[in-house]
Amino acid sequence: MQAAVLHSPAKIADRPLVIEDVARPEDGTGQVLLRVLACGVCRTDLHIVEGELPSLRSPLIPGHQIVGEVVGGDTGEHVLGTHVGVSWIGGTDGTCWYCRNNVENLCDAPSFTGYSVNGGYAEFAVARADFVFPLPAELDPLHAAPLLCAGIIGFRSLRVAGVALGEKVGLFGFGASAHLAIAVLHAWGCEVYVSTRGTSHRELAESLGAKWVGSETEKPPVELDRAVTFAPSGDVVVSALSSLRKGGVVAINAIHLDRIPEFDYDRLLWGERQIRSVANMTREDARDFMKLAAEIRLRPRVTTFTLDQANEALTAVKNDAIDGAAVIIP
Repeated sequence: MQAAVLHSPAKIADRPLVIEDVARPEDGTGQVLLRVLACGVCRTDLHIVEGELPSLRSPLIPGHQIVGEVVGGDTGEHVLGTHVGVSWIGGTDGTCWYCRNNVENLCDAPSFTGYSVNGGYAEFAVARADFVFPLPAELDPLHAAPLLCAGIIGFRSLRVAGVALGEKVGLFGFGASAHLAIAVLHAWGCEVYVSTRGTSHRELAESLGAKWVGSETEKPPVELDRAVTFAPSGDVVVSALSSLRKGGVVAINAIHLDRIPEFDYDRLLWGERQIRSVANMTREDARDFMKLAAEIRLRPRVTTFTLDQANEALTAVKNDAIDGAAVIIP
C-alpha cells in the first residue's frame, strides 16, 4: 500500500513525510483491518511531525482521525463493510486506577493512533476492535473524519469546562475544533463569543452564528461563564482567564502549550476562577458526540488533500491557511 511515512521529525517546510510503498498492515488478535476512506489532519499531527512531542516510534505513519471500512480481522460486532471511526486513543490497559474508575483518557499505559502505533495517512490501517466505533449513516466519510478528534475533543472540552445550557461561552482560537464546538453550543442554547486571529477565521465564526467576534487581542464585551482555548499559547490562556466572571472556568484544549506567562493572581484567578486541562478523550465521549453530531446534522467545513499532499495539508494547518478542517483522501 501507499503511506505517508515519517522517518525523522523535522520542520514541515522540509517536507519530512515521504510517500512510500510499504507492506499492508496485518491484523492481530482483537484487531480489525480497515481500508482508509478518509483521515482528518490534526494540529497534534503537526506537533509529532515537527518533533514538539517526543518520538515514540520510527518510522511512523501519522494520522488519528480515521474513517475506515472494515475489510478483515477480528471483526466481532463490526460487520464487514461497516464504516467505523478511529480516534487518538488507540487502546488502554484496562487495569490501571484510571481505567477502573471511568477515566480511561488518563490511562497510565495508553496507545495513541498515529503516534505510538501507525495511523491513517495510508491506504489501510489496523486498530483495536474495542476502540473503533460504528458511524451513524447520516455522516459521510469526508465530513465524519474531522469529528473523530477535533470534534470529540472539542466536545470533551465543553464538558471539562462545565458548560451548562444557555451560558455565555468564549472560544479563543477558531480552527478545526472550535468551528465544530460552536454548533454544539448553539444546540445547548449558549451565547458564543470568539476571539481569534485571521480575518477568514473571524468571518467563519460570524457566518456560524457567533454573537461577538474579535481579534486575538480583543476582550469579549461581557463576562464569560466558561471559555475554551484552542491555540497552543499560554498568552491565549491568560486572555481567556481575564474574560471570566468569578467562578468561571477555562478549559485548555491543547496537547502542547508553549508556556504560561506571569499573570496577576489577585485580578485574574482569585474569585474561584479555574484553569483546567483537557487530556485525550474517552469512548463514551466519542459515542455521545457522534450521536449528537448526527442529530444536529453537523457538517464541518473541509478542505481535501490527496495522500501525496500530506506535507501540504500539515503546512496549511500550521499556517492557518484553511477554514475548518483538512482531510486526506487516500
